[in-house]
Order: sequence, then C-alpha cells, then structure tokens
Amino acid sequence: MTSIVIPAHNEARVLGRLLDSLLADPAGDDTDIVVVCNGCTDDTARIAAARGSRVRVVETPVPSKHAALRAGDEHARGFPRVYVDADVVITGADVRALTGPLDDDASGVLATAPERQLPLAACAWPVRAYYGVWQRLPAVREGLFGRGVIAVSEAGYARIAALPPLMADDLAASLAFAPGERLVVGAARVVVHPPRTWSDLLRRRIRAAVSTAQVERHRDPAQASARTGKADLLAVVRQEPRLLAGAVVFVAAAVVARWRARKAIREQDFGTWLRDESSRQN
Repeated sequence: MTSIVIPAHNEARVLGRLLDSLLADPAGDDTDIVVVCNGCTDDTARIAAARGSRVRVVETPVPSKHAALRAGDEHARGFPRVYVDADVVITGADVRALTGPLDDDASGVLATAPERQLPLAACAWPVRAYYGVWQRLPAVREGLFGRGVIAVSEAGYARIAALPPLMADDLAASLAFAPGERLVVGAARVVVHPPRTWSDLLRRRIRAAVSTAQVERHRDPAQASARTGKADLLAVVRQEPRLLAGAVVFVAAAVVARWRARKAIREQDFGTWLRDESSRQN
C-alpha cells in the first residue's frame, strides 16, 4: 500500500485543492493518505477531515514540519511512501508514476520526484525572469528538492529517517541519495506555486540560503552540494543568450539573499521560517 504523508501548518487556503486532486483518482482508492496538522490555528484539520474516510487526520500542537513528518510516519501504513507539501498539487496518477520505479528492486532507485510545473503568469516580471534561469540549472533539473514531493522505497525511507531535523528537508533528502539512487520521473508532474512578488521571492531565497548553510554544516565539504556555480550560470546564458537579463536578476536575488541571511547563519537561527504567503493565493 502506498502511503502519502502531508504535513500541514495553517494550510486551510490550499490544502483542499491538493486533497481534491488526489481523491479525484478512483484507481487510488486503496492509497493511504495521512494529513498531519501541526500547530494549526485555522481550519486545516476540519478541511482535511471533510474529505472523508480516505483521509486520516493526525493533530499535534507542535508547529514543526520535521515533527509532523515523523508523526506521519508513525501513522502511515505502507510503502512506497510519498511526502507531499500541502501547498502543491499532484494527482493520484502522478503518484503512481512516482512509485513505479520504487517497486523494482533491481533498478537501484530508492527515491523519486516529479517534474515541476511552475505557473508563472501571475508573477511579477523579475520573478518570471529568475525562474526562467533557475529551472535550467543542472542541480535544479536533477535534484529532488524544490518540488514539494519526494517518494521513497522502504530502503530509501531508512536513509532519510536517519537525517537530523533540518529546515531544508527536501535538499537534505535529495543529497542523501547518489545520482543512481534517485530519479526525476518524467511521466509525473507537480504544480508548484511560485512566489508572485519580488519581496516574497527574496523571502524564499533568504530561507534557502540559511537552510543550505545548515545542511552543509552536517555534511563533509567534499560531499556533493546543490549550490549554483558561476560555470553553471554562464553555461545557461551561452546556451540561451536571451536569458542574460534573467541571469542578472538571478545574481541580484542571490546576492541580496545571502547578505540578508548572514545574521541568521552567524547566530545559527535555523528555526525561523520565512513563509511565502503570495504563493498560497487562490
């Protein structure tokens, strides 16, 4: 049985669209869906419970994604296991596409993620320019992070369950697997709602800078990293010169975010979550 674990902290505005998308698939009637409402002060739990018996709701007073994931694991019934952020949208058919490679022990694949679909039409021009470059970076194309969905086999679960509690849980999970052990499944899609404004994009990038620094503190310097190098950025522009303006925006966002993240990194403040509310607009 495939188990889907959805950690949700005050996600009343968006959780319904995810659950409706998953539940619309009649072939997934035996899928185990667990929504872990952590530290919620809104109607998240009620909205999840209203979807019927296919959705099990677990409530915890602690507003912690890591604690919510572990609570979800305690209540989940099977493998493969799929972790889904509450603010993305994925269908049951896409979930099945993700779990297919995990059922083949001979493949060596322990973790999968879907291709991203970023609806950018409602975003400000700098945001569109930023993501036009970001989506083309090798680490972004090949990594499992930044998708809001990661599926693991039972062996893959053992790998990520051993990780410490980190803000960038998806980045840490992606780096926990060698290239041959992880797979971005082209037949699966997830809608990831990007920030709509420049200020919200910067909030995300500051959070990313802080969380990446935290992940790197727990890894050997010689181990793989998901940081963007100058060579990667230049290669994108050489391949598509029209993206030069986007590259300038990308560098500007990176410089500002790293500068603003310095204090949190210096003080090891890895608990302050800079949440982007613009992506949660319906």
